[in-house]
Amino acid sequence: MRPSSSDRLAAWRGLARAAAVALVALAIASGCVMVRPEEREFLADPAMTFGAEGTAAAQEEHVISNREGSYGGSAVTGGGCGCN
Repeated sequence: MRPSSSDRLAAWRGLARAAAVALVALAIASGCVMVRPEEREFLADPAMTFGAEGTAAAQEEHVISNREGSYGGSAVTGGGCGCN
């Protein structure tokens, strides 16, 4: 006797569900990494900051402060009167 179409559909849904659970488990397991203490120094480097260009921005600000003879003003709001 042949299985009905609803039985086959249920079998495919079960297989798809099992594959999805396995994929999620694999994704979660791949994110667990042990970092040794001596490696943390390199991971905490400002150059590793996502999207901030940490080292380049600091070097550029240093050059501008030396050229202009002033420091800061890039992250401070206000009109210079001392009121924020």
